[in-house]
Amino acid sequence: MRLWSHDFIIFLIQLHSMHKLYRREIKPPFKPAVGRPEDTFHFDPEFTSRTPTDSPGVPASANAHQLFRGFSFVASNLDEEQPLAETKQNSVNPIVQQLHGNNIHFTDGYELKEDIGIGAYSVCKRCVHRITSVEYAVKIIDRAKKDPSEEIEILLRYGQHPNIITLKDVYDDGKFVYLVMELMRGGELLDRILRQKCFSEREASAVLCTITKTVEYLHSQGVVHRDLKPSNILYVDETGDPESIRICDFGFAKQLRAENGLLMTPCYTANFVAPEVLKKQGYDAACDIWSLGILLYTMLAGFTPFANGPDDTPEEILARIGSGKFALSGGNWDTVSDAAKDIVTKMLHVDPHQRLTAPLVLRHSWIVNHDQLSQSQLIRQDVQLVKGAMAATYSALNRSPQAPKLEPVLSSSLAQRRGMKRLTSTRL
Repeated sequence: MRLWSHDFIIFLIQLHSMHKLYRREIKPPFKPAVGRPEDTFHFDPEFTSRTPTDSPGVPASANAHQLFRGFSFVASNLDEEQPLAETKQNSVNPIVQQLHGNNIHFTDGYELKEDIGIGAYSVCKRCVHRITSVEYAVKIIDRAKKDPSEEIEILLRYGQHPNIITLKDVYDDGKFVYLVMELMRGGELLDRILRQKCFSEREASAVLCTITKTVEYLHSQGVVHRDLKPSNILYVDETGDPESIRICDFGFAKQLRAENGLLMTPCYTANFVAPEVLKKQGYDAACDIWSLGILLYTMLAGFTPFANGPDDTPEEILARIGSGKFALSGGNWDTVSDAAKDIVTKMLHVDPHQRLTAPLVLRHSWIVNHDQLSQSQLIRQDVQLVKGAMAATYSALNRSPQAPKLEPVLSSSLAQRRGMKRLTSTRL
């Protein structure tokens, strides 16, 4: 028998580890995200001193039975001691109920200011906290038009990432949901770049690297953004530093879920997620990369790849996108590196299966050899013209397909072919 397998030796090793653990010398396997004082609420002795109870029957994740076999406990909740009628409010988002209880009036805590942006189902305004006078942005979502639950969950779960907008507070009055977030003082990424006097290929590489790292993080967690147009990528301050970039507006984002509805990450999906769901998730991830390819092309060329201006029709734009052809010569392209042209081509590949993934983008030589890229100033077109062309591109992509025209059955080509066959056979 080997010495290291003896029970006493194992006991000594475990005892030594316990001492290290007590002295906080062992690095934890992960650190829980704590963004505000409320996140530590359940570590209060009011909860930790209570007698633990059996955990619920539903596992924490779809593959929990593979990760852990044994007993687990959860602290009992104070809500169990209160009448159900007093705690349950079906009209209010459960996350809001947990954060604020019955105090669900946004205007009690914040003062609304001017509009920042207006969307199809929401409006974004500047607001000021009444006690601290700190400025924030609030996204006010009409619940009748959009269910914000997925967006709230994603922001709460991943908003601690340095390049994802931080959700500060949530309110729900039954008709509107108020998402209080950090205020983006630096404006839109593309707007700032196009107005910048000096912007080089090296700077474009740094910007793309920061954004792609964030997208890679989201994809690794089973989250696809699905609306990565330049207007949803902003600067939190006026420095223009790549680290101040924030990915915003997760209104169309989706999380990968197992067939039982529980959240999954891509590495644990084989036995729990339907193949068509995985295929759709992969397609959405490829769409995120395509959007970044559009951004990169515009940063380098100074104009968009598939639209010449705001007056281009959706049909013209979609035809160019479907062809997969775009200019890589003339203008800035005569001075831009071959590596830049290569990564743009692979990010905008018309076949999503052949398009680069986020990890492959980060391993591309144009990103890796960032310091060797040119610092020469890139030529810019008119800011409003480029922004109009970009808006036209995404408007064409998001345009709802026209409803099919209903006609009599005999008008269909199939019915007409069959009619011709009957006529021919009768003559014979």
